[in-house]
Amino acid sequence: MTIHRRTVLAAGLAAAFTLGVPAAFAAKPLVIGFSQVGAESEWRTANTVSIKDAAKKEGVTLKFADAQQKQENQVKAIRSFIAQRVDVIAFSPVVESGWDTVLLEAKRAKIPVILTDRAVKVSDPSLYVSFLGSDFVEEGRRAGNWLVERQKKTPDAVLNIVELQGTVGSAPALDRKKGFEEAIAGNAKLKVIRSQTGDFTRAKGKEVMEAFLKAEGKKINVLYAHNDDMAIGAIQAIEEAGLKPGKDIIVISIDGVKGAFEAMIAGKLNVTVECNPLLGPQLMQIARDVVGGKAVPKRVVTQESVFPAEVAAKEFPNRKY
Repeated sequence: MTIHRRTVLAAGLAAAFTLGVPAAFAAKPLVIGFSQVGAESEWRTANTVSIKDAAKKEGVTLKFADAQQKQENQVKAIRSFIAQRVDVIAFSPVVESGWDTVLLEAKRAKIPVILTDRAVKVSDPSLYVSFLGSDFVEEGRRAGNWLVERQKKTPDAVLNIVELQGTVGSAPALDRKKGFEEAIAGNAKLKVIRSQTGDFTRAKGKEVMEAFLKAEGKKINVLYAHNDDMAIGAIQAIEEAGLKPGKDIIVISIDGVKGAFEAMIAGKLNVTVECNPLLGPQLMQIARDVVGGKAVPKRVVTQESVFPAEVAAKEFPNRKY
């Protein structure tokens, strides 16, 4: 009987290694609990697909929760992951603040936390092990720097800017605003005359742009949108007002989704600053390294570019999202 059991065990181990998978992982896949912000934009959809696809490819068990852009839903999801004793918790926080309590609960349960896409403000940085995502301040700077260069073509003209901010209190909204303001601060000809949240959605972007146009009319020279979806919604409002987006009003946005490239090719959007959503493979690697006891960087910044309308047609076939 003992010999028979050993034979079965040996056969099982051999099968695991024949498949190229360590026996420990063959017996128990890595389990990640992931709380996503929601599905508010093309970017977010691409981000979700990337994470789900990478988990499937890596043989990771992914417990996925959609927060529908509500912090309370994310807190509930994280507590559920703790109760389920997942190996790693990862999430893209709706807003920056208000995470200390639940992340301390995860730390006490000895479950490492990885931030993706967005940062948090916490009193103790050890509450998370790594933050994977873009430099949102730099994205804002790149948008502002593009406009500074554009303004040089008409150095005597004052350009009045309206700004569509992202979700109130979210890291990309705060940082993209900050970076843009830093970039244009030294140019008195560039003035932000209106700024309001469009909550990162097309519908809200259109609604707020309609209000901007009603209040300011043809005084508006530039639209700066914190993401492409709001810009695309605003483009609809501009056209419905009888104006030409990309010509009568310069349109600047961030993300670099296919919809933005289509708008640039159509001459309706002037530039998009890339924010790469394809974080899935990097997230899986960081999670495996953490569970395996390897040191991981506290901050992992994704590499990104700026795409003006002039290169849109050439770059469009290369876009994966």
